[in-house]
Amino acid sequence: MEPCGATLSRPHTAIPPFFIPQPHRHNRNFKRYQVVCVGNSVSNSGPAKPTKERQMTISITGATGFVGRRLVQRLLADDHSVHVLTRSRSNAQLVFPVEKFSKITIAEEVEWKNCIQGSDAVVNLAGMPISTRWSPEIKKEIKQSRIRVTAKVVDLINKTNVELRPSVLVSATAIGYYGTSETQAFDETSPSGNDYLAEVCREWEGKALEVDKDVRLALIRIGVVLGKDGGALAKMIPLFMMFAGGPLGNGQQWFSWIHLDDLVNLIYEAIVNPSYTGVINGTAPNPVRLSEMCEQLGQVMGRPSWLPVPDFALKAVMGEGATIVLDGQKVLPVKAKELGFSFKYPFVRDALKAIISSGNYSLR
Repeated sequence: MEPCGATLSRPHTAIPPFFIPQPHRHNRNFKRYQVVCVGNSVSNSGPAKPTKERQMTISITGATGFVGRRLVQRLLADDHSVHVLTRSRSNAQLVFPVEKFSKITIAEEVEWKNCIQGSDAVVNLAGMPISTRWSPEIKKEIKQSRIRVTAKVVDLINKTNVELRPSVLVSATAIGYYGTSETQAFDETSPSGNDYLAEVCREWEGKALEVDKDVRLALIRIGVVLGKDGGALAKMIPLFMMFAGGPLGNGQQWFSWIHLDDLVNLIYEAIVNPSYTGVINGTAPNPVRLSEMCEQLGQVMGRPSWLPVPDFALKAVMGEGATIVLDGQKVLPVKAKELGFSFKYPFVRDALKAIISSGNYSLR
């Protein structure tokens, strides 16, 4: 088989370890294992010795994005091998410089086929960010960027010989699938909404569902991801500080959120645990009204929480994309809880405190 992409092969620089609960280690049912030493893995009980059973090769689209970057670090910290499936090798190398990521394989689209054939799992995170200013052209690109990449990945998996196929496809989608409501709660069995984001999610998921039935499929419907390096929170904090920390809009919208580390752990579990199949909501178990989220953020940042952030201010920054914050929905992770997934940050105050304390936010 031809080599997959360009492997960065300079001397390895260890990835900084961080605390992450270890996944289940039984009945993984992978077809192959690779032994690739990429650094020292750290678990709750101290350094873990790499074993043949623990080695996986994972191909990831959207690896250079907000969630993808953290997932790559998570996988490398546990001694797995990563194939970054990208449209631009040069851009990916800026995110994953050779000095720090010596065991990553970066592959442009013409090389995706060989990478997928050599993988135990594929994680599909690609898509233009939704939390941006919308225009007719941007809305078209938001949809097409998700559908096109998902269709390509599924087609490559389906055309791969059964013995060489990845065992699992973990494909991202979004809680926009459910539409918006100030009164209704949604779980994985709830019907789809009838707005633009619901349409995007239905078509996005529809392409993933075309993967061959012998490949386990996990669809992660992701909520608003909270982290210090990007996402909606990075755009909300400056507005929050400017307007003295009040609620955004009327404050009664439901805010279904998840800490970045919990989402990465959920994706990791979906890779390694065969019980994770079908639709799984990627949200924390305790969604809050947006007014409560802003109040908690104000307390964590040591700011008052009294002057509301007007709708027009958020729309000035995010355009029509502000709908993900201004409309909202209450989404519950029923499936994840049934599967026994443990959230490190089940409450928004703890999540915000961890994020703000680790970021470089000026509180003046």
